[in-house]
Amino acid sequence: MGFVLQGGKIVTTLGIITADVLVEGEKVIAIGSNLTSDEAFDVSGCYLLPGGIDCHTHFDLEVAGTITADDFQSGTKAALVGGTTTIIDYATQKKRESLKLALDNQFQKTNNKCFCDFGFHMGITDWNNNTVSEMKALMACGVTSFKLYMAYKGTLQVDDGVIYKALKTGKDLGALITFHCENGDVIDVLVNEAKLKGELEPLYHALTRPSLVEKEAVTRCLDLAELADHYAYIVHLSTEAGLDRIIAAKERGVRVLVETCPQYLLLDDSRYKTEGEKYVMSPPLRKQSDNKALLAGLKNGIIDTVATDHCSFNFAGQKNSASDFSKIPNGAPGVEHRLSLLYTYGVLKHHISIQQLVALTSTNVAKIFGLYPKKGTIEVGSDADIVVLDPNFKTTISYQKQIQNVDYTPYEGFSKKGKIRYTFLRGTKVVDNEQICIKHPTGKYQYRKPFKGGM
Repeated sequence: MGFVLQGGKIVTTLGIITADVLVEGEKVIAIGSNLTSDEAFDVSGCYLLPGGIDCHTHFDLEVAGTITADDFQSGTKAALVGGTTTIIDYATQKKRESLKLALDNQFQKTNNKCFCDFGFHMGITDWNNNTVSEMKALMACGVTSFKLYMAYKGTLQVDDGVIYKALKTGKDLGALITFHCENGDVIDVLVNEAKLKGELEPLYHALTRPSLVEKEAVTRCLDLAELADHYAYIVHLSTEAGLDRIIAAKERGVRVLVETCPQYLLLDDSRYKTEGEKYVMSPPLRKQSDNKALLAGLKNGIIDTVATDHCSFNFAGQKNSASDFSKIPNGAPGVEHRLSLLYTYGVLKHHISIQQLVALTSTNVAKIFGLYPKKGTIEVGSDADIVVLDPNFKTTISYQKQIQNVDYTPYEGFSKKGKIRYTFLRGTKVVDNEQICIKHPTGKYQYRKPFKGGM
């Protein structure tokens, strides 16, 4: 049994063509004119996009004595409704825990829960004599990227020696090392200073993590990547200052890949004035000038991917119950709205083309993280992960209509143009008119290929 999508506009990074797409089993088997099959979908006037890949999510994560509102079931359902067919979540090693045990624990969380396909990065927090061999073992399990934190002093943060050793090991193994770039030592001092002064409101979360602490950490990360002669992947870039350092480093030949998130493109620090707890995330929201600089970074190709850093906590009972800003669980929801936000406020506002939208949300991600060409494109032989985007609709984003299992969205009241008519995951229709249309999870773990360098 198969089906054909008839008359849609297929979008790739190279251009747009109007053609039929024939799917049999889990694969695209033909692209052309007048194709026929057992079932046909008339998608004339719609864009056909490769299924989105969100390479930065945190589902079922324990933080600050609580657990995220979205587990792998609700989170991956929301991903599908938002046009994302694959997520790469973060497993994180606890102190004195092996990387393999951390991975096993993460797999337990996904057991019979994932509605979309999934993979893992591994966060390293405890470098020891076994780490290199453990990284090699995880590579054989399809985990080919590892994360280091330059922030969260005393829990996740690693020192510069570990950063250098990880980069060298990554180069030897064919692994990509990703970085949370904030200076955790300085943040720790600034937080303590604010608390001693009684400055406890959510705004002080942002003020104790100023743009300079990202700029400094980005600079240090790039210098160490240059010294190790390997790529660095910087997650959730939030500042113009950090972007400027990346541009300068690229000009001198440093190899760096860059991710940002919708919140750093569309929201600013004025949000901390009212119900500011909702916007406590790390890094924090910045200035409108940072928004504009990052949007320009998308347009000119400096920024390679847009992920969400989806890490949801309910406002009631989780975010609003902390006694001061330093105890508010960090993170915000976003996996459901990434594609629509980038289409509405990126493509239709002429900040990026729709081909760039595909690159930033799917193709570049697949190439960087070892999934291409199985994922990240619509072509013969690829997985039939296809999003049918109908541009002829306009609605408003509201938490009351979302699938994400959280009592707010940072994008409440944002206009949304376009509607996801269908989402197909490996040839199965999983979303119909922005509603999940399967009863049981069918997501598969994705073994990712080693990092080959760039795109």
